[in-house]
Amino acid sequence: MENKIKQLRKGVFELAILGALEDRQHYGYSLIKTITDGVPVSINEGTLYPLLSRLAKEGLVQSQWVESSLGPPRKYYSLTLKGKETLSALGVEFDNLVAMIHQVRDAVASGDESRQQKQISVKKGESDEASLS
Repeated sequence: MENKIKQLRKGVFELAILGALEDRQHYGYSLIKTITDGVPVSINEGTLYPLLSRLAKEGLVQSQWVESSLGPPRKYYSLTLKGKETLSALGVEFDNLVAMIHQVRDAVASGDESRQQKQISVKKGESDEASLS
């Protein structure tokens, strides 16, 4: 179960990072605080920096060092144009997935057997199309 939770969080953290960088730059600690403020989920530097590195390699974020009056320079991250486009596309897909989860939970809670009885069948060799039966 722990591995499933880690995998789910990894994808959501990536979307959260892109979302936090949509309107402003952040350095690592600032990004962690923004993402986790007020929610019972934590993200640590050991998770954050590898994700930021991968997003940079994919051309979704860029970074720059900025001098700080409070100490050493900080590395600030911001979205690239490709990152903004990716955030938009992933945001739509995420919203669709959340709606699907709510739909299933609502059907189960209300006892709507017609929705509960639907099955998705995917046949080997077909494209990404699935049929409901």
